[in-house]
Amino acid sequence: MSRSYSTKVAERVVRFPPRARRLLLIGTDSLLLPLAVWLSFWLRLAHPFHPSFQAAGLWLLPAALLVGLPLYAFTGQYKGLTRYVGSRALYRLAGRNGLLVLLLAGIGVMLRLPMPPRSSWILLWLLLTGFTGIVRFALRDLLLSLRSVAHKRQMVHVAIYGAGEAGAQLAAALRLAGNHQIVAFLDDAPSLWKRTINGIPIQPPQVLSQIQNQLDQVLLAIPSLPRSERRRIVAELQRQAIPVLQIPSVDDLTSGRAQIDALRPVAIEDLLGRDPVPPMSELLGPGLRDAVVCVTGAGGSIGSELCRQILQLAPRVLILLESSEPSLYALDQELRQQLPASVKMLPVLGSAADSALVQRLFADRGVQTVFHAAAYKHVPLVEANPLAGLANNVGSTRVVCQAAIAAGVSELVLISTDKAVRPNNVMGASKRLAELVVQASALELSQRAKVVGQTSTRLAMVRFGNVLGSSGSVVPLFRKQIAAGGPITLTHPEIIRYFMTIPEAAELVLQAATLAKGGDVFLLDMGEPVRIKALAEQMVRLSGLSLHDAQNPSGEIEIVCTGLRPGEKLYEELLIDAESEPTKHPLIFRAQERALPPEELYRRLDLLDAAIAAQDVEAALTLLAEMVPEWQRGGSHTKPLSSVALCANDSQA
Repeated sequence: MSRSYSTKVAERVVRFPPRARRLLLIGTDSLLLPLAVWLSFWLRLAHPFHPSFQAAGLWLLPAALLVGLPLYAFTGQYKGLTRYVGSRALYRLAGRNGLLVLLLAGIGVMLRLPMPPRSSWILLWLLLTGFTGIVRFALRDLLLSLRSVAHKRQMVHVAIYGAGEAGAQLAAALRLAGNHQIVAFLDDAPSLWKRTINGIPIQPPQVLSQIQNQLDQVLLAIPSLPRSERRRIVAELQRQAIPVLQIPSVDDLTSGRAQIDALRPVAIEDLLGRDPVPPMSELLGPGLRDAVVCVTGAGGSIGSELCRQILQLAPRVLILLESSEPSLYALDQELRQQLPASVKMLPVLGSAADSALVQRLFADRGVQTVFHAAAYKHVPLVEANPLAGLANNVGSTRVVCQAAIAAGVSELVLISTDKAVRPNNVMGASKRLAELVVQASALELSQRAKVVGQTSTRLAMVRFGNVLGSSGSVVPLFRKQIAAGGPITLTHPEIIRYFMTIPEAAELVLQAATLAKGGDVFLLDMGEPVRIKALAEQMVRLSGLSLHDAQNPSGEIEIVCTGLRPGEKLYEELLIDAESEPTKHPLIFRAQERALPPEELYRRLDLLDAAIAAQDVEAALTLLAEMVPEWQRGGSHTKPLSSVALCANDSQA
């Protein structure tokens, strides 16, 4: 009953009208001004009613009120919000009170009034600043504590992991918000242990097991933390079964896109992959700055990120070639918000497999660099629609290569995939055939250059694995399944993939393009492999839910294995039969791989085009198997398994 009454009182005080609060402050200052004058005499003369006070005090007491209150009002002392009072407010108070003392002294001198001892003026200034400052800070703390009482039912008890600048700023923001109770700061640095921030102790992370019953959440407040350290800390916190939230990234904070207290759950993307490697300035920009650049498949995951990063490198013209109207519209609207004045952008709605369109576009616009990212990449869909996959992935690559060579494009880079290596599916085989098209075109140009001695278009391709957050990635799929209450569907408990963030992949592609000599196969270092079952389990824990398995039958989310899909592999590779060699960039490697002679490849491609036009699936797949002999048609390097039992009984990763 008393708690309910105190909460209601607190809510009423917090909602006190601003005018009433100002009157309260004015009334308080009306008492403090004469009190400070009287104390300045007493402390200086060691007597509360010294004769000097009886002489000088008679005019100083009313003068302090008559001059002080209007001065405070005129200089904005009553305009500030008390709950946000900080150190700057104290400095302003000191300045106002210094001006007040000077005005009072000037009045005494001009009117030849009895004057107090000189040191009393200094005491008066110190007392006025101290009194008015203490009152405002006390009122601030009272208001914040009353807000906490008003929000007591919603109070969240937290520990802040990180006792640095970000942690201190987060604590200040949460204190102002009034709905978080900070129990402790946690930090790995022994030099900070047993110290405090605003009276809150800084303790080693090991104490978490002792205070976990007092906590609702742990807030990770180290925005520049490397991914490896973030993984370690989150793993430790998850063992305590306490929800973990984090503050925004350094980029979001410095750009103003987010405030320090914009807390969000730790996303799996924050833990996967490696710490980003800064780009090499000599590799990022040449060939793009002040050039006409075309990105095919511009609306896709990689294509759109390439466009974003290319814009930052100041091309003269950026051409967005995309067959999906919604994707092209969304990208065009996004990029125009950040389009530099010196850059012209041209959205083109059409297919990269449209020979007439691509040839006219490259020739009329004087395209100098092409990033060919247009492709169908969803394995099951292409497996079910092989002719569409071949027409788009192979046909568009042949069209783009021919148009680039005819228009004298300086450089063409094909975005390939690790699924092109010893492919188990039509999608991977189609991408490998697209690579063969680029290699044959480069070989043909090389032979022509030996005869006529002319410089030619440099063609290259970049292979890499899964990118986080792309369409078709397991991460958004698992996230959607968790939000729906499960189950998470996994094809095999031992399936392994490499992951890279989309921005990092695009940045490495742009740098690899600068290294191209002609016919190169560039491989991106994908970091450490990730077991997909372990990824699913960690996403469940990050969502604040528990796994439903044999060890925990009361868990909320179950992982169900369905068996490998047609053409799916347990693991992916980046090399076929060549060895990679390092380049100037530590994460980019070059390989020279087997290629088909141009005349042989083109003859079979003509037959493939005819089979696609006739909708002859059997003939098209037979030709595909001849050109990509490492593709095991209808087979798999790993036999598909019915793996429900394996997933259910497999130990946690």
